[in-house]
Amino acid sequence: MEFLASGGAPSVFAQMFGSGLIGLREGLETGIVVMILIAFVTKAGRRDALKWIWTGVGIAVAMVIVIFLVIHLGTSTMTPLAAETIAGVASLVAVAIVTFMVLWMSKAAAHISSDLKDSMSHALVAGGASVLGLSFLAVGREGFETALLMVGYAESVSGGLWPLIGLILGVLVAVGLTVLLYQGAVRLDFHRFFLYTGIFLIVVAAGILSYGVHALQTVGWLPGLNNTAFDVSAHYDQASWYGTVLAGIFNFRPDPSVLQVVAWVVYVAVVLTVFLRANRRSTASASHTTEQTSPTPAPATLEPTSERTTR
Repeated sequence: MEFLASGGAPSVFAQMFGSGLIGLREGLETGIVVMILIAFVTKAGRRDALKWIWTGVGIAVAMVIVIFLVIHLGTSTMTPLAAETIAGVASLVAVAIVTFMVLWMSKAAAHISSDLKDSMSHALVAGGASVLGLSFLAVGREGFETALLMVGYAESVSGGLWPLIGLILGVLVAVGLTVLLYQGAVRLDFHRFFLYTGIFLIVVAAGILSYGVHALQTVGWLPGLNNTAFDVSAHYDQASWYGTVLAGIFNFRPDPSVLQVVAWVVYVAVVLTVFLRANRRSTASASHTTEQTSPTPAPATLEPTSERTTR
């Protein structure tokens, strides 16, 4: 495996590192959802519902894989212009969905556990099909976001399968970490984890947005392709370690257009500001609630250990 790039292409390591972090964050987010559902039905003495939960999870995972492969591999059968158009549109859609989900998670983290438990209690009464549907929608929502994000990310850094391999490795690490969390072997400050990975996702999404803008400029859907904001190609080695890391993870170009730079700066400034403010409000609200209900503050709003303590 080559970890250094050739010809200015992002290195394998850079491609896999960025997608691996995406897989770790999204996989752990999904794992927490599944863990909450499993802990709830187990505590309620309804272990018979576990098969419906796992069936819903399996269907959702299969759907995500199909979506990714159809969009990602389907572009290889198109003309270069059509493939560039699809990649550009998919990138913008991915950025929109990821932005919504990151901001939603920053607000919903404090009450996502209670919401899932409430929904599951109703689903258990309604029957197996309802339990299956709940787990499918809960996991499928996260998975659909991940699939679109990875399509945009993979197209922007290489168009190959290395980002997918990195994603799978990240998800496997997330699965292992989720199991350890469920068993109580490790503890994790979920607030800090989702805060820092959320910031990372916002910067990655900004790079995907920049790529999408460039792709649509290439096909003529957006103006200003030749209106270069700056060009540091003479002093920037795309084949160097820093060049491959910046290109592979953040989609940095040494000669972006003005529209690309404007899109990147505005997106990061607006979304990051909203995200950080939402996290501060969520943390303050969770701390106030914890002080009123428990003498021992928990390190994270999604900590599942309490489920096992009372079981």
